[in-house]
Amino acid sequence: MAGRWLAGLLAAALLLWFVAGVANRLLPPDLSRWEQRSQVVTDVEGRLLRPFPTTEGFWRLPTSPQQVDPLYLAMLMAVEDQRFGLHPGVDPLAILRAIGQRLTQGHVVSGASTLTMQAARLLDPKPRTLTAKLAESLRALQLQHRLGREGVLQVYLTLAPFGGTLEGVRSASWGWFGKEPDHLTAAEAALLVALPQRPEALRPDRFPQRARAARDRVLDRAVERGVISLDAALLARSQPLPTTQRPMPLSAAHLAEALRRRSPPEQKELRSFIQRPVQATLQTIIDRATQGWEDGVEVAAVVVRTADRQVIAHLGSRDWLSRPLDLTQAVRSPGSSLKPLIYALAFDDQSLHPGTLVYDGPRRFGSWQPRNFDRDFRGMLTVREALQQSLNVPAVLALDKVGPLRFATIARQAGLPLFLPGDGEAGLPLALGGVGVRLVDMATIYANLADDGMVRPLAWGSDVTEPALAARRLVGQAAARAVLTILTDSPAPDGQIQRSLSGGRRSVAFKTGTSFGFRDAWTVAMSPDYTVVIWVGRPDGAPRPGHLGRTTAAPLALRVLDALPMDRRQKPAISEPDNALYAAEPPAALARMELDSLISPQKRQPLQIIFPPDGAAIERLADGVLLQASGGEAPIQWAADGIPLPPPVGRGSQFWQPAGEGFYQLAAIDAKGRRAEVRVRVLP
Repeated sequence: MAGRWLAGLLAAALLLWFVAGVANRLLPPDLSRWEQRSQVVTDVEGRLLRPFPTTEGFWRLPTSPQQVDPLYLAMLMAVEDQRFGLHPGVDPLAILRAIGQRLTQGHVVSGASTLTMQAARLLDPKPRTLTAKLAESLRALQLQHRLGREGVLQVYLTLAPFGGTLEGVRSASWGWFGKEPDHLTAAEAALLVALPQRPEALRPDRFPQRARAARDRVLDRAVERGVISLDAALLARSQPLPTTQRPMPLSAAHLAEALRRRSPPEQKELRSFIQRPVQATLQTIIDRATQGWEDGVEVAAVVVRTADRQVIAHLGSRDWLSRPLDLTQAVRSPGSSLKPLIYALAFDDQSLHPGTLVYDGPRRFGSWQPRNFDRDFRGMLTVREALQQSLNVPAVLALDKVGPLRFATIARQAGLPLFLPGDGEAGLPLALGGVGVRLVDMATIYANLADDGMVRPLAWGSDVTEPALAARRLVGQAAARAVLTILTDSPAPDGQIQRSLSGGRRSVAFKTGTSFGFRDAWTVAMSPDYTVVIWVGRPDGAPRPGHLGRTTAAPLALRVLDALPMDRRQKPAISEPDNALYAAEPPAALARMELDSLISPQKRQPLQIIFPPDGAAIERLADGVLLQASGGEAPIQWAADGIPLPPPVGRGSQFWQPAGEGFYQLAAIDAKGRRAEVRVRVLP
């Protein structure tokens, strides 16, 4: 009798298999739920950086059998479908067993639903009726015929419900365990097998006793089927359950958001060039260094592998949840950060040499008279020294030789568009930060400089096509190497970090910049393999008196660079020994820059207090109140309510610690006894 039943079932299954093949062509299954998977952004090795929910708000991460621990798959087969892969989508033996149990015991003991039938139900959920069961069986035959065993598994592993908004094994593993499902313990695998049976009723964060019982039943079945040993099951039973649902990963979140916006919605997996260990290191360094910083201060950073321009780490802000705006795309003043590029162009067209003598002193360009950051001047020195000390007048003189319009044009062609103020005319003030730039563009052009002047765009991911830059050089090899050599010998940030990074293992060139009013602090750091750019400031552009690129951004950039894998490329040898830039002494024509418009001492500007202005209400910050004066004869002495303050570090600048809130009379006195005064109010 049983043999005839079995033969009949097999014949019916073969008939259904034939019908499924015909239906597969005439009435293909609806795969829309499968196609509405979450978009995910991965690192360069395919590891998850950030997923995005579906339009319905579910976490439905694409999942293949290769991404799941074999132990989970073995438990899943033992509990749900022992003969998966041996049947055509419907298991005649399971149907026969279920019917026999119903007839002999009077109720349902075990179901006959295969994983393929469950996948069909997940694709097209319907009420559990006999008609729906028959339609599900037909669809299962069709699905297995169309997708094969692996395709059916992908559907189940991606769509199975695990409580709340979690769908699919990968989403569940991240949501309940905070990790990929490729390495699961026996306890974790058993819980993931159990949850889809009753996803809401078995949620471990809400019904831990039910969840534990369901997990343990799966462990018992796994022992019965020989999947795990009894000792392993007993150990798994003792493991705690997760008590909360974890958030999804948010690594390199701003970059992931940008890649998603630039990709079609049907492209579900977007592979970036981010290296997850480097990204984690960058985030950790920034998090630790910025603990205790005042509210509203942000950090943006990019790490580029110079040889191929791959962006291997990206930070749009300290925390995407609190600051979703990508500050690597924000237009900010670069301060002195553009000076090396100006000198590189001057070296390249042989209008300057690193050894050219230049006079750093009062000089007027039309109605504009630039000064150094400390309001002091250094006198006669070499261009090399002027760049290392980031002096302003020599940089403006260099830009005057290069030509502001020419500089802006070459910068744009090399990947650094300049956002010019006012009428859009490039002028000499851009040498000192009188222009807007984006951090990503700074990373592009400095990587070009670090790569012997070769122009290439940044590379964001294997699925992203960037607009091509002009096939050209920023500057020649000799000019690029001359600038990097100068920056390699720059003095370290005082008291912040050892100049000899990693015990001298790495050659590092770096340049800092601080915009007017202490609004932007920059550092670009370059080793043979890497280019690191960091910006620190407030997104609203509010000033941060006393916070310089040298003291705020440089320590972060150098720590990040020091934590990167060791450089594989060595500092290149000189390949153009006849180039004048490699000679210690400049040619006679470049021995000295002409000094035709120095301001005579008689034309010195009168002493005046720049900050704080008269009548200002100012906050009392931790570093004190910045006092700045211009004009007059150095040195400048400051006094508050008639009490002299300690001598300033630089010309005319001073930090003052008020005794408390209230009104104060501030005075600046120069060497000739000339005096400037303001009255201010200090707020709490």
